[in-house]
Amino acid sequence: MKRRLVSLLAMLLLAIPWPTSAADTAYEWNLADIYPSEAEWMRDYQAVNNALPKLAAFEGKLNDAKTIAKLFALNEQTARKLEKLSLYAHLKRDLNIKDKTAAQLEAKVKALATQYAEKTAFIEPELLALPEQTLKKLQNSKPLKAYRYYFTELREQKPHTLTKREERLLAKLAPALGEAENIYDHASRGDYEPPSVRMPDGKTVTLTDHNYATLLQHPDRRYRKAAFEAKAKSYEALEQTAAATLYASVKADELYAEIRRYPSGLDAALAADDVPKKVFDNLITAVHRHLPTLHRYIELRKQALGLDRVHSYDLYVPLAGKTEESIPVETAKTLLLEGLRPLGDDYIEHVHRAFTERWLDVYPRPKKYTGGYNTGAYDTHPFILLNYNGSLDSVLTMAHELGHAMHSVYTNRTQPYHYSGHSIFTAEVASTANEWLMLDYLYKQAKTKEEKFRLLIEQIEQIRGTLYTQVMYSEFERVIHDKVRQGGSLTADELNHLWLELLKTYYGPAYAADPGAARGWLRIPHFYDAFYVYKYATSLAASYAIVSDIKADKSGEALKRYKQFLRSGTSDDPLRLLKRAGVDMTSSEPVERVLRHFAKLVDELDKQLKAQKTQP
Repeated sequence: MKRRLVSLLAMLLLAIPWPTSAADTAYEWNLADIYPSEAEWMRDYQAVNNALPKLAAFEGKLNDAKTIAKLFALNEQTARKLEKLSLYAHLKRDLNIKDKTAAQLEAKVKALATQYAEKTAFIEPELLALPEQTLKKLQNSKPLKAYRYYFTELREQKPHTLTKREERLLAKLAPALGEAENIYDHASRGDYEPPSVRMPDGKTVTLTDHNYATLLQHPDRRYRKAAFEAKAKSYEALEQTAAATLYASVKADELYAEIRRYPSGLDAALAADDVPKKVFDNLITAVHRHLPTLHRYIELRKQALGLDRVHSYDLYVPLAGKTEESIPVETAKTLLLEGLRPLGDDYIEHVHRAFTERWLDVYPRPKKYTGGYNTGAYDTHPFILLNYNGSLDSVLTMAHELGHAMHSVYTNRTQPYHYSGHSIFTAEVASTANEWLMLDYLYKQAKTKEEKFRLLIEQIEQIRGTLYTQVMYSEFERVIHDKVRQGGSLTADELNHLWLELLKTYYGPAYAADPGAARGWLRIPHFYDAFYVYKYATSLAASYAIVSDIKADKSGEALKRYKQFLRSGTSDDPLRLLKRAGVDMTSSEPVERVLRHFAKLVDELDKQLKAQKTQP
């Protein structure tokens, strides 16, 4: 999302307590890099608290460039400290959702962040109340030279900015409006107890997210099915709470959009990234045009596995025969340092730093946040959370999150604080570009037909999971938001039905839609950040075009354009930034281009499967 001077509340409301000790292993975060001591954390906390009345004192005085510049300087200084406080809290919380002392500090920081939002809520309404000519004059003034694009964005927000009183009220309501995600988080990670299944060796395995993903790749279908059914059954206890929580979240999204005078929650979400609605619509239209190719892939999967129908528990089992060997983290590091080398020596140097300076928390642990992400503050290095399991997918996830991290490194070295964020629309380009590079490198390094076959499947699955699946999720979001905006509610039965129908549409006649698959929607935390996931799909298309150009360009100009893109932050409209990098996302061509590549990959899979049948 855009980093705006006064829109930090969402990130700042997360908090957890001070650690008893710093991590002492090479693959765990060292959060002392943020605050070496509790005293320093408290010092920043007090500094923010002391700054609040000083910020509020500017109210009613924003009528000249020098005064506004002083306010911006103080606000940024305060926001940077608050960002660090929140970052530390957020990271510690994600390391252990059950930390019993977390609530105390969480309440403390929430209160501070709410106060900050209230005290600064006047800024944009007061600026936007100025005559247009005055705003233009301020935009071009010397003291505010560094904020010219900010003023462009600000003026675009004029139809959606409320009065000072209303903005202050909305700031007070923000924590309550965003509480649904917190409830879901605690229900799905804190209260939820995963089921267990008995394995062939007689051992009982608890179906954590890591173990569940592993079991869905088990060569024995009985155990895949058992794991799937046990997991699906376990969600019955959560589905009513999850449905009510998702309904509350969507209702809040639509209420916010209405208050801001947007036609819908979708329009509000797209406006936050300066993305026209046609980009979203073009994406879904293009994917639907290419659904027959996905249906064909599912049919080939059915044939390769010798099945009558492909069930949900058959979608992830490797077609390449035996399960791949586990890849140690040190090996993954070596692969990454080589595979990303087309991005230049300086890029590789920063990747090496990520490993040596403990930017990564690598392994899964009980009550640790699942999945993976990259985060950080302007005044810290990036922090990457992983749940590494030694699979090829884990290596690609590591590459993905390192892409985010390097994007931040390049941007923070170049841009001032107020342009140091990334629109998610552009952020996922840097991450998926790394995945394309790694897949290309690994395919070229493969020594056997079996390895090449496995990597062919991986490329297919990359596009299926990142483009087709995320667009399906986006369709789900659009339907439920439309329903709520029109006055409807969301029940578990309705959500289950919608999810199952979308699965049938996307996977086609060879897919068997098990009733247990209907609860898949409640496993997606991204739905609490409305219309986030479509950007994975658009980014995959953009990064495919960029990486293809880098590989084909011997002059180095394509790489130069990409590096400039990484340095740009939010200094301009995301679509313009991408266009300078060589990709026009207002056209459907980038999406069509990667979907044509998918069709070629499926053709190659068909050819290889037929060749395997003819071999003695």
